[in-house]
Amino acid sequence: MVRVHEKVKEFVRHRWVVFVCAMWDMSFAGTSYMFGSISPVIKSSMGFNQKQVAFLSVAKDLGDNVGLLAGKFSQLYPISTLILVGVFQNVLGYGLVWLVVTHRLPAFPLWLLCILIFVGQNGSTYYNTAALVSSVQSFPESRGHVVGILKGFVGLSGAIWTQIIAMMKLPDQASLIFIIAVGPAMVSLALIFIIRPVHSYKQSRASDESGFMFIYSICLLLAAYMTGVLLLENVLHLDQTIISMFAFILIILILLPIIVPILLVFFSGPQSADQEALLEPPLLQGTKSKNVIGESSSTARVTKHVENEKSIPPNLEVLPLSEGPRDMFQIQARLWQALTNALRKINLKNGPRRGEDFTLSQAMAQGDFWVMFFSLVMGAGSGLTIINNMGQICQSLGDNNVNVYVSVISISNFLGRVGGGYFSEVIVRNFGYPRLVALAVIQAMMSLGLFYYMVGLVGQVYVVGILNGFGYGAHWSIALAAASELFGVKNFGTLYNFLTMASPAGSLFLSGFVASTIYDYYAEQQAKHRMMQTFEVSNLAISYHVIANNSEVLLCEGNICFSLTCGILALVCLFAASLSLVIAHRTRRFYAQLYEESRR
Repeated sequence: MVRVHEKVKEFVRHRWVVFVCAMWDMSFAGTSYMFGSISPVIKSSMGFNQKQVAFLSVAKDLGDNVGLLAGKFSQLYPISTLILVGVFQNVLGYGLVWLVVTHRLPAFPLWLLCILIFVGQNGSTYYNTAALVSSVQSFPESRGHVVGILKGFVGLSGAIWTQIIAMMKLPDQASLIFIIAVGPAMVSLALIFIIRPVHSYKQSRASDESGFMFIYSICLLLAAYMTGVLLLENVLHLDQTIISMFAFILIILILLPIIVPILLVFFSGPQSADQEALLEPPLLQGTKSKNVIGESSSTARVTKHVENEKSIPPNLEVLPLSEGPRDMFQIQARLWQALTNALRKINLKNGPRRGEDFTLSQAMAQGDFWVMFFSLVMGAGSGLTIINNMGQICQSLGDNNVNVYVSVISISNFLGRVGGGYFSEVIVRNFGYPRLVALAVIQAMMSLGLFYYMVGLVGQVYVVGILNGFGYGAHWSIALAAASELFGVKNFGTLYNFLTMASPAGSLFLSGFVASTIYDYYAEQQAKHRMMQTFEVSNLAISYHVIANNSEVLLCEGNICFSLTCGILALVCLFAASLSLVIAHRTRRFYAQLYEESRR
């Protein structure tokens, strides 16, 4: 009985349990993807027009991406505090929206509803920060896998909620707002005492790679399952029993990753102290196998997250007197301590180097940080532009299967976030290339998809949807992992939340100005051409003025509506890829030393 009790305690404190629980939390935290499902009921209940609904959408996007306060909280308070703040904002914001929409409270003005939706959606940034910071700090040697998988489940959460809600058979559409208000909060509260950083570098084992491979297989199975369910629901008329069975199977698939920590804790043999020493991660082994004084400064900076715990190397903490006179060893220890203090003072004066822990202000003083940010602005901004305009793209081509394409983008986004993390890990560990090389490849792939749509070839909507959905998702697994490597994990929460603002910033310009301006131009030209065929020349000026001022009549038809936009976005993605390659060139030596041991 005592043995079982010890195993249970070890299980709860194991870093794989932390990671799996973070995955579950992220599976239900991506409620921003469900705004399209709740906007119609808000519009009808409040009597809003489309422009007013667009303001609510902007408030939702800002709330989902502006998380600097959550990042700052992650530096000052424990992870449980972050989750509690996120729960409070989530319930308060969307709870009040639900009360207003169901007329349990008097109608609020538009500006106040925007604030409430911002507050409610901003709660997800606390969930995301808590999960990412805990997992990255628990798996510093596998951050590409960790970030990719967690961000992947965020992208899939909209589809997960859709299946669960279909099983629940809600009485009305307004009840969906209530689910968004309390659902993620309940999941996060259930996991609040498990999700936290586990600082134990000796827990890294060879089985970790097998664990990640198992979870990747679960991710692929989930994507295939969701695709199959989507096709069946669109082709066949399924009864409630089958829909409930599909949701039940989905929940089982989400729970399957818990098998990894169960096997590691309850079915793996105990390790001796010598075996534990041999199973330390490559980054830690590399520091012990070299003479610390003779190390290059780059390697010392890379391993700083381990060496912080020990200001003096282990072989100098206890000095064997049998190797020489006592005074000689005392002199050496004092010299080493003086040298260490001097180097520390120099580093504090000159600021951190690559691989050390940067604050946000220190990172913003680095050119690499801004080059990465603008690469995300152009790359992720282009992907989000296509995602936001998918409805009008289908409408312009006369295709009514908008829900199918949106689901295809959601699944591609999930695969991109998961596959991008795995691809970047292969790049850095097997070949020693900088992680941003993987991002440049992804951005070039997005450019090809956009060019394909511009030419107007067969299946253009599927091609641009799959490639841009995959590429948009891959941005967040690759870039965030690279940021943690270049700028450290101590302040990762703040850096992560700043970088996520690149996506709405890029979409604001590329979608709000470029795509919309081109669409309106061609819509006006087509309206003018139709009038010339329908009305007499004497009535042309008056009729055109009326149509041009009626935004609902201005509809563009044909491939021309977005072909020029896609051509511009393709060039933007190529420029983003060139920026990623600039950072890759500048950091090639850093990455060659960072993962040198793992390639031996």
